[in-house]
Amino acid sequence: MTAKLPNGFAYYPEYFDRSAQKSMLAHVSEAVRGDAPFFQGRMPRTGQAISVVGSNFGPLGWVADIKGYRYDPTHPKTGKPWPPMPQILLDIWDDLTDYPAPPEACLINWYREGNKMGMHVDRDEHDLGAPIVSISLGDPARYRLGGLNRGGKTHALKLSSGDVVVLAGDARQCYHGVDKIFYGQSTLVPKGGRINLTLRRVNQI
Repeated sequence: MTAKLPNGFAYYPEYFDRSAQKSMLAHVSEAVRGDAPFFQGRMPRTGQAISVVGSNFGPLGWVADIKGYRYDPTHPKTGKPWPPMPQILLDIWDDLTDYPAPPEACLINWYREGNKMGMHVDRDEHDLGAPIVSISLGDPARYRLGGLNRGGKTHALKLSSGDVVVLAGDARQCYHGVDKIFYGQSTLVPKGGRINLTLRRVNQI
């Protein structure tokens, strides 16, 4: 490790066994085959395509296009409401956080071969005091956690299928990203890659 871990960061390796991972992946597959297919967001200012495709569970879903980053109640392509949040995701929120309200969005990101996610802070939510719960499925990823300011030293952590990370407290405002997918090391996702499920509370209580 190259820096002290921020307060509020928690890592739960192998939190979900193979059976639970398959159950969550089945929920994802059902969602993206129905009213919430994977879509490719675009950077607001440049219109450049975001390499990682996404979808959502829950009453709200995170979208990115030329109009900006935001949470919408419907899919940007189909116009349909997002699929309801699976109970297994509500259960992990209750188990690993002490937040007194349920998550309102679960961003589904599919990292394929060569995909990355630059260092960023999730700031599109109205309640930045609520934790973020991140679940890894499929191929491992090298996750980086930095500090409150862009740049500087980072932690590198290899996240494997079934691992869970929680960003709360100070860690909720820290820069983080994914700079490598170890493609082909897992057989969980039929077409390969990593599925990342990120639970978020959007509105204040």
